[in-house]
Amino acid sequence: MELMKTPLGRLRIVAFLEGCSFLMLGITMPLKYLYALPKPNYVVGMAHGVLFISYIFLVLQVSFLHQWNLKKVFWAFVASLVPFGTFYADKKLFRE
Repeated sequence: MELMKTPLGRLRIVAFLEGCSFLMLGITMPLKYLYALPKPNYVVGMAHGVLFISYIFLVLQVSFLHQWNLKKVFWAFVASLVPFGTFYADKKLFRE
């Protein structure tokens, strides 16, 4: 896979996975609180946490390597806090 060879490519992959895990929390949270099924939320929540930390690390790494300005770094961080944000960031911020 060609994307895995560069830090920016790895960021794009992790951004996609982090965005998917964020959206999956929207499914598992009701399972936990409405139907007393905490296990799916535990698994997805753990994966989301690992992906979120990886995303933040990769944003910092890529921002230093590509000498991004503070505005671009700020919006990359904000994208991780908004549903569908990482998908938008991939389209607008992470393309070379």
